[in-house]
Amino acid sequence: MCWEPAINLDYAYLETLRRQHPAWRLLVADSAPLVASFLHRVFISPNVRVMAQADLAEALEDTLFGLRERLGEQAFPKSAQDYLNDWAANDKGWLRKYYPSGSDEPHFDLTPATERALAWLASLGERAFVGTESRLLTLFELLKQMSAGSETNPETRLKELHRRRDDIDAEMARVLSGDMPLLDDTALKERFQQFTGLARELLTDFREVEHNFRGLDRRVRERIALWDGGKGALLEEIMGERDAIADSDQGKSFRAFWDFLMSQSRQEELTQLLERVLQLPPIAELAPDMRLKRVHYDWLEAGEQAQRTVALLSQQLRRFLDDQAWLENRRIMDILRGIEGKALALRAAPVQGACMFMDDLAASLELPMERPLYNPRIKPMIANVALQAGDADVDVAALFSQVMVDKVALASHIRQSLQTRTQISLGQLLETRPLQQGLGELVVYLQLASEQPYCLVDESTHESVEWLAQDGITRRARMPRVIFVRS
Repeated sequence: MCWEPAINLDYAYLETLRRQHPAWRLLVADSAPLVASFLHRVFISPNVRVMAQADLAEALEDTLFGLRERLGEQAFPKSAQDYLNDWAANDKGWLRKYYPSGSDEPHFDLTPATERALAWLASLGERAFVGTESRLLTLFELLKQMSAGSETNPETRLKELHRRRDDIDAEMARVLSGDMPLLDDTALKERFQQFTGLARELLTDFREVEHNFRGLDRRVRERIALWDGGKGALLEEIMGERDAIADSDQGKSFRAFWDFLMSQSRQEELTQLLERVLQLPPIAELAPDMRLKRVHYDWLEAGEQAQRTVALLSQQLRRFLDDQAWLENRRIMDILRGIEGKALALRAAPVQGACMFMDDLAASLELPMERPLYNPRIKPMIANVALQAGDADVDVAALFSQVMVDKVALASHIRQSLQTRTQISLGQLLETRPLQQGLGELVVYLQLASEQPYCLVDESTHESVEWLAQDGITRRARMPRVIFVRS
């Protein structure tokens, strides 16, 4: 028995794939060992989503230095910056080079095709054993979920629920009698191997989801640049496409996953389960990567990156709605749209060399008599007069009663508290580190909250903050709840 593949792997399709797909180009490239090993070490292993050009170039320069020491100076003759630009070019497509909002330094990220190629290379290594039982049980459980979830007959569903209840009662009776069947070492290792693979595949899927949303954002920007009709028709078309993406199978699955993972109770449950499983002796023998302890936080970070991509799309729409020059300066907007349209047309076939020359708008003239004359400096006259001490009675205690709050230390305390949780309120922060300098320290906390873009203020909930003043009196402040969120 065989299954019909979803894609027909005929000669024409594979030939097109060989010439155009970045993953195939990476696998057949002469420098594939360098590219794959470096990108896996820098992006995949530490789960880094985006890296600045300076940091990435420095890491690649260190790698090239070590390879040249071993293989010779001519092994990789180009500089690290040249290699990065080459890998991000259209004929390679292994890296995505872009400028984040508010930054003039280029940043790099892996493309989904590159991550799929690296995952395939990682799967070529020999495995300690090939587990089949856990995958068979997973398939059987998926079939049962689909069958039970699509059953419309109430009697059939009740019958299935009663059967499951009887099985649970029978298992509880066996446990009470001392009969507790446990998984052997092989079964534990097999299930842990399957969990590790699925956790890594999930991170790979996030980068592809983000790539799809960026494609939508790119199409929207192109449509706005070339649109010559009314705003209402454009917005209707754009919002219809955005709703179609959100209501698609991929959009619904991503939203359900995000809602599930954002639950604080689910995060705590995942943390406890991971800690307990990694401490099991059979799992410890496998020497697992300790980053698995925080794999759910890696999922959150990858999901937040996809959410930020969606936010950029919304920001682009808001800028278009607020653009009053659409009607006031129509000629200027037409010229700009013409330039954007020509730039988009040249993207597929870039022009080699200079394609435009512009003369200076006017000559720069500077007449000699327009220059300011030299003005000599006036030398101050300092009289050597002895100062006499006054006899006024001045209280100098105010000079020594000033309080200096260490803002850096408070910010470090906030960051350390957010390493083990996604959010924390100001009241919880002060429970672990009470106020030492009174109201001034509380004001610094509020200033840090106003400077953080992810900080929230819950006006509907109030909390009290207490501190001991210098006069020995306990002071209390009642204020809305301030919540610090990990960025």
